[in-house]
Amino acid sequence: MSELTLNNGITVPQLGFGVFQVPPEDTQRTVEDALEAGYRHIDTAAAYRNEAGVGAAIAAAGIARQDLFITTKLRNGDQGRAQEAFQNSRKALRLDYVDLYLIHWPVPSQGLFVQAWKEMERLYENNQIRAIGVSNFLREHLDELLKSSEIVPAVNQFELHPSYQQADLAAKCRDLGIAVEAYSPLGQGADLNGNAVTAIANTHNASTAQVVLAWHLAAGNIVIPKSSQASRIRENFAASTLTLSDEEISAITALESGARLGSDPAVASFTQL
Repeated sequence: MSELTLNNGITVPQLGFGVFQVPPEDTQRTVEDALEAGYRHIDTAAAYRNEAGVGAAIAAAGIARQDLFITTKLRNGDQGRAQEAFQNSRKALRLDYVDLYLIHWPVPSQGLFVQAWKEMERLYENNQIRAIGVSNFLREHLDELLKSSEIVPAVNQFELHPSYQQADLAAKCRDLGIAVEAYSPLGQGADLNGNAVTAIANTHNASTAQVVLAWHLAAGNIVIPKSSQASRIRENFAASTLTLSDEEISAITALESGARLGSDPAVASFTQL
């Protein structure tokens, strides 16, 4: 599995496994399937309410801690108490430290994300987190954060898939040394049905999901597909072995349509509590 080096020198497996919308009662089994398939990067969040299942899977797998990369996120409603919220997540995960901790959404109407970031900087300086970053931050949110921060985020995780690439935001992140991490990388399945993706999949005797994931990997994105089916989990992981031509990459890039699927970070204000 290829790895990317973040701006503080630590490395992250480029292809990870996400557990968004995985029910708590299914999380341990699903993560165990992912670890068995070869994933070493697991992405969860306090808002998903399945951190405990991720922690149970890690404990049961018996994989050396240094061989795993675990991400979780600060809930929107916890931005005013980031230190306490982090400790709750760390304990639910049964970990001494977390590899990457993200502010889940900026929620600009609260006016708290800079305060939360300063608390996360302290946790990072105390070696409880190996890297800190953000999620769903637009250009203006990054600008506001960087005016007051000592540490540049290591990662910005946001919606990114062939039909919604946010190219300007991705370019700004890379110019700042912030790694781009794509959630909903398959467009929640909608990006798998186009003629271009299907034709490329047929050429490589691959699945359409593998083709889109390979496009992400070629672009340098960290990517976190999710599935609850063991066969699909293994299939997605095999995307790391697929190499696309420049022409094939361009054909997928041309699918941009500006079709956002999730909430708009400029106005999203839910608490996640």
